[in-house]
Amino acid sequence: MSLPEVLPRVSRTVDTEWADQVRALAERRNAVVLAHNYQLPEIQDVAHHVGDSLALSRIAAESEADTIVFCGVHFMAETAKILAPDKTVLIPDARAGCSLADSITADELRAWKAEHPGAVVVSYVNTTAAVKAETDICCTSSNAVEVVESIPADREVLFLPDQFLGAHVRRITGRENMHVWAGECHVHAGINGTELTAQVQADPDAELFVHPECGCATSALYLAGTGIVPEDRVKILSTGGMLDAARSVGARSVLVATEVGMLYQLRRAAPEVDFRAVNDRASCRFMKMITPAKLLRALHDGVDEVHVDPELGARARAAVQRMIEIGRPGGGE
Repeated sequence: MSLPEVLPRVSRTVDTEWADQVRALAERRNAVVLAHNYQLPEIQDVAHHVGDSLALSRIAAESEADTIVFCGVHFMAETAKILAPDKTVLIPDARAGCSLADSITADELRAWKAEHPGAVVVSYVNTTAAVKAETDICCTSSNAVEVVESIPADREVLFLPDQFLGAHVRRITGRENMHVWAGECHVHAGINGTELTAQVQADPDAELFVHPECGCATSALYLAGTGIVPEDRVKILSTGGMLDAARSVGARSVLVATEVGMLYQLRRAAPEVDFRAVNDRASCRFMKMITPAKLLRALHDGVDEVHVDPELGARARAAVQRMIEIGRPGGGE
């Protein structure tokens, strides 16, 4: 069966035949299909591995597959290529970008570094390869505090690009010589404290899972600090951390502040718990650009391939490796 015959049917219904076709093409190409937690459920179901971006990139580097098909956004596929430079890396839609990664360019970072000579640059993994190449050490949302604490107290720190994660790290570490870039993920920034408070008032017994990129993270800590919600019910977590917490959650309901695609994995991990989005409109249009038809096309035609300049990739890889050498690498976001 040729690809043109397949795509129109796949666009109307996703079924076992489509999944079988994906797996057969992956086997033929010696490819491993990776899906981020925010992907469409059908993409998550067919993938060989589902997780956060850094965990998936490390799987890519360790895999014996010749080809990595990364169902996520572009910086994630770039990170896989950085860690697995000898493999072919495909993304089903090269237009799947990221507002957070786009919030700082390499030129802007170089200018910021010039204003703070001698400062240590800490970049979230949600950045482009070019920005990672200008970075001293990368971090994830789950180990950002540990990374910053590893830097001598008398050294200035430039933390980028997420202002909410940066504020969370500065609050925990108490570090006064840490400068934070004013970037944000438009989806997470849109999950606000007013919505969170309203949800808590409607379900006062619920636990809170809040991603540190969220605009409501400070509100969640305020609710805990004032006793409106018991402190042990408020958890600031990466996506990987949310999954770990879901498997041992004691509450009957959990309010989740992150991109809504995460609910699919949470509900699979603990089907007896009522996981609900704080903002059910918090859907990343870039993540949802990866469709069943595009995944099939990527495997059939070998598109779209992701390239990273080898010299730039080596510098970016060094920043990621420094993070891993500190200790617990954590989850990607």
